[in-house]
Amino acid sequence: MDELTSIRAFVSVVEHGSFSAAARQRNITVSSIARQVNALEELLGVRLLNRTTRHQSLTEAGALYYEHARDVVRQLDNLRNQVSSFQDSVKGTLRVQLRTSAASDVIVPALPSFLSRYPELCLDVDLNDDRVDLVENGIDVAVWLGNLQDTSTVARRLSAGRRVACGSPAYFAKHGEPKQPEELVKHNCLIYDPVHYGSIWRFTKAKETHEIPVAGSLQTRNSTVLMSAAVNGLGVIVAQEWMVQRAVASGRLQMILTDYEVRPTDFDAALYAVYPSSRRLSPKTKAFVEFLVGLFKDRESAGA
Repeated sequence: MDELTSIRAFVSVVEHGSFSAAARQRNITVSSIARQVNALEELLGVRLLNRTTRHQSLTEAGALYYEHARDVVRQLDNLRNQVSSFQDSVKGTLRVQLRTSAASDVIVPALPSFLSRYPELCLDVDLNDDRVDLVENGIDVAVWLGNLQDTSTVARRLSAGRRVACGSPAYFAKHGEPKQPEELVKHNCLIYDPVHYGSIWRFTKAKETHEIPVAGSLQTRNSTVLMSAAVNGLGVIVAQEWMVQRAVASGRLQMILTDYEVRPTDFDAALYAVYPSSRRLSPKTKAFVEFLVGLFKDRESAGA
């Protein structure tokens, strides 16, 4: 017996005043609703309704049971409606993991506009450059560098990952601006995560690639630290173009060797929005992923 179905049948009979009226409301036969109420009485071991050929009335036990059963049914209906609303609208809490550079330079400045569209949405943001298990850590969306090629996740590319070499005008005024890739061996090159990405910078022009072994006084796995060091004149960096765009536009950084394609690594350098493949894509997750895709598309189109 489906106890909840029988409870609903009993409440419906009481509220509509008869088995036939309740059957019409529930779009089932009178015999079906009678069987459901009978099954509930057998389960409880008490009679809930006094029945005659013309009408029925609640027993003392039935009146007590109805009082609470009615509230249970209403609470369940309200709960179902509330939960279902999450599948129809962008609301609730969305847990996101963002790379520090992407967050500070691109995503966070655009959040007021995004959140103003969804006043019932709250973002729980973790700034972390490490890849973690999304499901285990309860993360809805992450922004990662490089595609993991993992069947447990779905990845949407945000940025193609074009890299540029740059440094501060003050650094180049003091040490000179490299005009050829080979000149970088004489410069203080600041290296991002050499364990995973190595210390060979590759510059390609006209199908000719120059592989330059670089070294310097700073190595870090934090792209924000790398950016800050370059802006403050410590040395030369290779970074994602979107990461340095504002600093270049404001004159704090200066791009060099711009006629070369720059690749500090053989790894996939694109930026991705990643979410668990095992979960149904909720409206809030979809809205945030589409926001990220549009945000980076607009930046690349504008070259800003």
